[in-house]
This record gives sequence, C-alpha cells and structure tokens, in this order.
Amino acid sequence: MDGVLGSETKNHIVMDGTVNNVHGERDGLLVGSGAKLEKIIIDTDPGIDDSMAILMAFQSLELEVLGITTIFGNVSTEDATRNALLLCEIAGCPDVPVAEGSPEPLKGGIPRVADFIHGSDGLGNTFLSPPKAKQVDKSASEFLVDKVSEYPGEVSILALGPLTNLALAIKRDSSFARNVKRIVVLGGAFFALGNVNPAAEANIYGDPEAADVVFTSGANIVVVGINITTQVKFTDGDLLELRKSKGKYSQILSDMCKFYRDWHVKSDGIYGIFLHDPVSFVALVRPDLFTYKKGVVRVETQGICVGHTLMDQGLKRWNTSNPWSGYSPVEIAWTVNVDEVLNYIRQLLMKP
Repeated sequence: MDGVLGSETKNHIVMDGTVNNVHGERDGLLVGSGAKLEKIIIDTDPGIDDSMAILMAFQSLELEVLGITTIFGNVSTEDATRNALLLCEIAGCPDVPVAEGSPEPLKGGIPRVADFIHGSDGLGNTFLSPPKAKQVDKSASEFLVDKVSEYPGEVSILALGPLTNLALAIKRDSSFARNVKRIVVLGGAFFALGNVNPAAEANIYGDPEAADVVFTSGANIVVVGINITTQVKFTDGDLLELRKSKGKYSQILSDMCKFYRDWHVKSDGIYGIFLHDPVSFVALVRPDLFTYKKGVVRVETQGICVGHTLMDQGLKRWNTSNPWSGYSPVEIAWTVNVDEVLNYIRQLLMKP
C-alpha cells in the first residue's frame, strides 16, 4: 500500500470499514473514495522496537488492527501481554483485544528472554503503570484461527517474535494457512550472520521448530531477515530529532530507546538503534520499498546451528529429493530502499 503521510485533512471512518476524507485521500494519498482498510493482527513480544511498530500501526489510517497476540522473546509471554495492553491504552485503543500466547516453545522448556536488550520490563525500564484492561479469554492461537476464519483471505499477520502462536494456529486449523491473506515475519538471517550467535537470528532461535512449521505450511509468507533490518537504523541524531518532534508517541518512545541505544553501543558499536520491527511493519504496508526472492526455507532444529534459516533459491536441479523438496516457496526480502523506509518510519513516528 503506497502512502505519503502528513495530510491535515479530517478523515472519516465509515461503517463499512473504509476511510474517506473530503479530498478522497487516505492520510495524504489520493486513493479514491471507499478504500478498504487492511485487517491486521500483530503477533508480538514487546519489546522496544515492537512498541515502535505497534504504535506505527495505530498511527496508520490504512489499517484496522483486529487484535494483538503475545509471545515470549524480548520478555516473558505474561510481560508481553501486559506491555501489549499498555500500548493499546497509550494509543487510545483500549478496546483492541489482546490474546495471550504460549509461555514456552513448541518443544517445551524455558524460553529465551532478551531483557538485557529491552530492560526488565521490556520497555527500556520505564516502569509504566499497569494497564487497566485485561486480555481476552481466548489463547493467541484460538484468536488467530477465529479471526482468519471470520475474514478468510482478508487478514494479514505481522509476526514480530518467535512463531509459536502461528505454528499452533496452523496445527489447530488445517485451513488457517490457506485462509490467511499473508504473514509478514521478522526473522532469520539469510546469507548473513545471526544476532544470537553466528548461525541464528533471535526470533527463529526462540522456537526453531515453530518457524519450520510456519515456513513449510504453504501460507503466503514474506520474511524480513536481519540482513535487511540491520541496514536501517536511527542514529543518535535521529533519536534526538524524535525526542524534539511533536509526534504523538515521541516522548514515551524516546524514553524507551535510551536503554535500547546503550545496548547497541555495547553490543554492536553503533551510536543509535536498529529498527528491526518498524522495518518489518513497513514491509507490510509498503512492500514496494523492497525487492524479493522466492525459495523454500527450512530451519535447523538441532546441532550447533539451531535456528539457522537456509533457503533453496532454486538455482540448481538436485538429483535426489532433499529436506527442501516438495514445499511451497516463501518470499524473502532481498534488498531495501533504505532512505525511503527511513523516511516512512520517521513520518509515522513523528506524526502528531
């Protein structure tokens, strides 16, 4: 979906789920009257950069956020649920349903939690007041299945954490992979080093079995790996610009980003932050800012390379079948228009 932000024209959400204004624009983009909002569910482990992406989604007039499902990763699943509820309240959308996901990977065990990156509360140690709302009674996988069944072919899922909930949804309902419109996954490192260890990226490493289930499900999948997201970052200058801006959420995000920025200096030697989750959000709403390659992706689930994502680009005709044979390809983000993606992120984050 193309979009140029910044229109001051009053917008009107109408009863059939469309967004109009007096100029036939959608947030500054001439689209004609009656443009349908895209239905999305965000599966997430917030997380500082998750928080940025979630608030960007609420700022976008192109989207209808059907709900948020939570998973471990940057924090525990329980803390992810608390943070998702908080973000809905911050966005002025406390009625958006939040469904709590699995507390552990498919194979069980204690999940990896990256509080050393995001703070003990997951929000940069800002320690915000607890949310007033509660999560819905349904599990995340139930919620995903129900919404995709209710709106077959209409719901896109932005998956920002380990893929446990999606794998459980696929196992719960054999039609889920066929009925979901698309799944945009933040995960993997394609022909690049990981960020947990040389082999693996954090989201895939968090539940490699689940990732393999999702990638081989036949669903319409776009994967945005850290080989793409690490090309897009906010410098210290960008973070200062964010703080000084009149963005609706700029102050709270700036407070969160202090902890995140300090970790990047220590870990990666960059004076700024990578924008993993916001870049993945942009891939959902502005896929034209990326190029893609198709291939079957499998995930290593044992040995020293657990969590490694390996893509068969189809460059060779194999003499015999192999673990990649017979599966549907997924789309892998291959290049990114860094300047345009940064511009889009800046405009949404700094939007009043």
